[in-house]
Amino acid sequence: MTTMKNLPPSDGDMITILSIDGGGVRGIIPATILEFLETQLEKLDGLDARLADYFDVMAGTSTGGLVTAMLTAPSKGKKPLYAAKDVTRFYLEHCPSIFPYRKGPSGWLQSIYTLLRGPKYSGDYLHNLVKEILRGIRLNELLTNVVIPTYDTNLQQPIIFSTFETKNDISKDAYLSDICISTSAAPTYLPAHHFETKDRSGNPREFNLIDGGVAANNPTLIAINEVTKESIKPNNDWVSRGKAKAKQKFLVLSLGTGYQTAAYKATDVAKWGLLGWLYNSGRVPILETFMQSSSDMVDIHASVVFQAFESEQNYLRVQESELTGEAASVDISTEQNLKKLEDIGLQLLHKPVSRVDLETGLFKPVSNEGTNSDALIRFAKKLSDERKLRMDTARNRVANL
Repeated sequence: MTTMKNLPPSDGDMITILSIDGGGVRGIIPATILEFLETQLEKLDGLDARLADYFDVMAGTSTGGLVTAMLTAPSKGKKPLYAAKDVTRFYLEHCPSIFPYRKGPSGWLQSIYTLLRGPKYSGDYLHNLVKEILRGIRLNELLTNVVIPTYDTNLQQPIIFSTFETKNDISKDAYLSDICISTSAAPTYLPAHHFETKDRSGNPREFNLIDGGVAANNPTLIAINEVTKESIKPNNDWVSRGKAKAKQKFLVLSLGTGYQTAAYKATDVAKWGLLGWLYNSGRVPILETFMQSSSDMVDIHASVVFQAFESEQNYLRVQESELTGEAASVDISTEQNLKKLEDIGLQLLHKPVSRVDLETGLFKPVSNEGTNSDALIRFAKKLSDERKLRMDTARNRVANL
C-alpha cells in the first residue's frame, strides 16, 4: 500500500499523529490497543492495511519508541517488519530475557545491591535483539515520519530523532537500532548508550544518550511541534493547497502505558532518603514520578488546546489509570504479569472514553461517546477517509497534468 509519507497532508484535510508513551513491559497495553485499531483498518481497506499507511507521524518514547520502530521499519517487501498483532507476541516472548525476574528476598537484596553499583540489567539481550531485527536500517528509511526523543547526558539536553531533520542534518540519520537502545535506556534499569555518526563533511558527532522519558515520556507535543516546524517552511507539503481550503486539523491518537494513582502517601514519602526514592517494593519511585508527571502535563496541555479549538473528538487519549501491584511495574516480566497486562489492554477497550479533568488532572468518563473501542472504530474510519481523500486528490492532479 502507498504510505502517508508519499501522500502529503496538503492533499487532505487532517494531519494524523500516533503517540505512544514509555513504560517498559507495560508497552503491552498500547500494543493491544493498536492491534484492535489495525484490525478495524483491515475491515475498511483490506487485510494488507498497516498503521504506517495511515499516520503522517508516529512518535514513541522508550518502550513506545520500540513499538514505533517495529511498526515503521521496512521489510524487504517494503511492508512494516511487524503488524500490530505481532507486537504483543514480541513482548510476551522477549521481555523475560530483557528483564530477567528474581523473586524473593534474595532477589530484592540483589536488586538493591545492583542499583547501588550500576544498572539493574545489563541490556545485552535487548541490544543484540534490536540490532538483529533492525539490521542497519537508518531513520530516513522508515515507512512514515517518526519522532523518537532521547536525552543526552553530556550536553544535558533532549535530542529528538526525527525523520524530518534527516533531510537537513545527516548526523541525525542514525541507525534505528542505536536510537531504540538509547530511548529505552531508563536510568537505574538499563545502561546509557554511546554512538557516533558523521555530518556531511565527514566530521564525527557523538551521542551520549538515556531514556527519552526523562524529557518527554508522552511524546505527543513533540510530534505536533515537529509538524509545526515543517508547516512554516516555504513550499512545504504540510499546508493545504489553495486559499479556499482551511489549514488541516490534527487527528491525534495518544496511548498511555498505564499508571497507578495514589501510589505513595506523603506520610510515607516524608521518611524516605536516597534509597527510599531509588527502591520501594521493587520499583523506582523517583523515576516513575518524573516520567508520569511528564506524561500527565502533556495530556493536560493537549486537552486544553483541543478543547479550546472545539475539536475534542480529534484527540483521543487511551490510558489505564488504575494499575495495581506488579502490573504497575515497568520490569516485572513473569508470564503471569505479562498476560495480566495484555488482559488490562483488552479490558481498556471496553471502558468508557475518558478525558483529563482540567481542574483535578484526573481521567473522567465522557458521556455520549461510548467505549474506547467505539472511539477507535470511529478513529479508524477517519483515518481511512483521510487516506482515500489524499489518494483521490493525487489521482486527480495527475489526470489534469
